[in-house]
Amino acid sequence: MRTRIPLLSAIAGLLLLALLALAPLAGARATGISDAAAALKQGPVYVDPGAAGQLSKGDADALAKKIKDADKPLFVAVLPANAQFPPQNLLRNLRTQTGITGLYAVRLGNGFNAAADRSVISRDAVSNLVTSVRQPGVDAKTELNNFVDQALPSMRGSAPASWGAGGKSSGVPVAGLVTVGAIVVAGGAGLYAVSRRKRLRREAEERAALDRLRVVVDEDITAFGEELERLDFHPAEAGATDAMRGDYERALDSYDQAKSRMGAVSRPHEVRGVTQSLEDGRFSLAVLAARREGRPLPERRPPCFFDPRHGPSVADREWTPAAGTAREVPVCAADAARLDDGLDPRARTVETDGGRRPYWEAGPAYGPWAGGYFGGGMLPGLLVGTALGSMLATPAYAAEYGGGDFQHFQGGDFSGADFNPDDFGSNDFGGGDFGGGGGFDGGGGGF
Repeated sequence: MRTRIPLLSAIAGLLLLALLALAPLAGARATGISDAAAALKQGPVYVDPGAAGQLSKGDADALAKKIKDADKPLFVAVLPANAQFPPQNLLRNLRTQTGITGLYAVRLGNGFNAAADRSVISRDAVSNLVTSVRQPGVDAKTELNNFVDQALPSMRGSAPASWGAGGKSSGVPVAGLVTVGAIVVAGGAGLYAVSRRKRLRREAEERAALDRLRVVVDEDITAFGEELERLDFHPAEAGATDAMRGDYERALDSYDQAKSRMGAVSRPHEVRGVTQSLEDGRFSLAVLAARREGRPLPERRPPCFFDPRHGPSVADREWTPAAGTAREVPVCAADAARLDDGLDPRARTVETDGGRRPYWEAGPAYGPWAGGYFGGGMLPGLLVGTALGSMLATPAYAAEYGGGDFQHFQGGDFSGADFNPDDFGSNDFGGGDFGGGGGFDGGGGGF
């Protein structure tokens, strides 16, 4: 009996060594949607071994860092176009097995598509983003970075807690335990100093951004006040109805609300509420004008993209910014006529370091201002490819300028109420053969 215990221990040790030696091989062979989902629970970017040639480890790590720094639930998978990843319902299946609310982007072979939970970003916004980045012959690194840069500022929610628990962001996940207690104690003072410097820098930049915003918003408030003065409506005038008086009161309330909110603003993201009030007020005036003139009441549409002071839009027109791609934007009647005649629209200009420029060519400080006018997930699609859109895509935007602008949904983990599989079509990737690569049917979709 004395000789058996060491012998059994030796055998157990050999078996353990054998299992440890085989583990990397098993991991290298692991493929399929379940493995991709398991990896995405541990990090935002997964590159299947079969698609390793599309995106290097360094590029995948850099992409993952960008997403983590922005603290958004954006999941990226680079997969080979083979039988292990059937294109039909791929996005739905990946989302289901990952089980976390978010925006999912997949590069399948040379094809690309994305879909998202509606609490994170709207279906239309995803479709616009996919359309803007999906170009023939674009490599995976460029395509994925373009998508991530444009998607991050428009997303709501936070990164899942599981990303902070360790794990690699690309390849097959490798579980591990890291002891950090001693490092935290030793580096605590240094981390505090760094954090304090970052906080002071952020506060200084926010003050500078708010100073610029005040000028623009005060101009908007003044312009709306002048509209009210020119209105020449008196609640007691002949022909005035209760409905007209209600429209007029709502417009006055919006004006007063915008002024009071602006007086209380202390951070850039709070400006969004001011411009939302102005947008509400201008729509009330449009309804009042229709009632007085006996016209059909207007539908609720976003303001004119080129200058929200023009009032609610009446149509959509195709427009292409400098060095950008074409997209449809909401326009007022005057700008619609100008575009139809081949003329430039009358754009709202703001001060920049290089002089007055259209607001979409200005700095990130104007993001909250635009966000209040163009809510509901519209802003990302409208600003794709513009200077402001590119700046809003930086991870610093949410912390320094955005505040709560695009963060109404909190928490990245999955809950049953967030997931609506009925929003999926049956053919997320066109349901067919990719052949030499190419497009998907229907652009982006919603979970």
